[in-house]
Amino acid sequence: MSLAQPVPLRQDASVIGLVGMAHATSHFSHLLLAPLFPVFIREFGLSYSDVGLLVSLFFVISGVGQALSGFLVDRVGARPVLFAAISCFLVAALVASQVTGYRGLMVVAALAGLGNAPFHPADFTILNHRVSAARLGHAFSAHGLTGNLGWALAPAMLVGITSLANWRTAYLAAAVMYVVVLTVLFWHRDKLLTPVVPQRAANDAGEGALAYLKLPVVWWCFAFFLLSTMTLAVVQSFAPSILQNLHGVGMEQATLTISAYMLCGALGMLVGGFVAAFGQQHGAFSSDRVVALSMSAGALLLLLCAMGWMGGTGTMVALSVTGFAVGIGGPSRDMMIKKATPKGATGRVYGTVYSGLDVGFALSPLIFGQFMDRGWYALTLVGAAVSLALAVYAALGVGRRTRVA
Repeated sequence: MSLAQPVPLRQDASVIGLVGMAHATSHFSHLLLAPLFPVFIREFGLSYSDVGLLVSLFFVISGVGQALSGFLVDRVGARPVLFAAISCFLVAALVASQVTGYRGLMVVAALAGLGNAPFHPADFTILNHRVSAARLGHAFSAHGLTGNLGWALAPAMLVGITSLANWRTAYLAAAVMYVVVLTVLFWHRDKLLTPVVPQRAANDAGEGALAYLKLPVVWWCFAFFLLSTMTLAVVQSFAPSILQNLHGVGMEQATLTISAYMLCGALGMLVGGFVAAFGQQHGAFSSDRVVALSMSAGALLLLLCAMGWMGGTGTMVALSVTGFAVGIGGPSRDMMIKKATPKGATGRVYGTVYSGLDVGFALSPLIFGQFMDRGWYALTLVGAAVSLALAVYAALGVGRRTRVA
């Protein structure tokens, strides 16, 4: 039976679950160091600039590696690349448990960034080849949802174990978690096998490995991810400080707003999976328009937050609902990229366009950090809304070019 043909629900669910578990470890590893920054600052005498550089190092390596790893996925298949990525996380956690200073932390950030790099091209190559077309919307929904859960788990696990024992024990526990995930994936490795497009055949057909870079739609997709991620980075990095300075919200409440944003985003992705599946099966609406509507709603909510009319509690609620609105568009976003991907170039295209995530995470603090330093707290939220509105324009641009193609 061809992999493109519908398969039993149980088989689809197994593939989705395995890829989702792997994706959760990727997002967990985004925060492998950040929750314990206060500990490192205290123990190793570091500054905020020092620990901020660790974040930049992670995303620079991840971004460059993500664009390059797509070629590797297309050449050797997604499965071995995925195993190697999780192995990098395992080594990073083991190194973190033994570090004695800043250089060790830089090695951890580099290893984690290297491990994070192949996840989107590997994950989406597996999902696109191993999940039946009718269930892809739900697959993309579960993929995004598990990523959000990984973000939520990291601080709870690392800080929680640190408070009960110490931070070195926390990283050893993370290493055990990676071993468990890797073991489960290896045990079910037959479900993660993907076909490999012979490179010589592609070149003989006049489709060189870099030919996809000439497609304008690829760069519209890249721009979409860069711009939408800049908004997410503002919420993750600055929302607590904005709430404290504009509305006098306590630190614990302000921080909980970020958790609420992520959980609402996960719920939105769950709903968005049904929206994407319905739109695909019935042709009721295109994926780019779903993305545009959901993110336009998010941009309007951010503008409402910037006005300051709702007070502290109202603003926290509105920010949380923003996560839900943006989350609804997540599965349709991935369907949109699938439609824009040439046959045989899944890994390369996903690697390139999703590297926009890393660029957005790297650029946003540099730009909006200047706003925050000047006390432009409301304007920072306006900037996040503008970035999301520009992402809407990019999504519609992808849709126009995909329909023409």
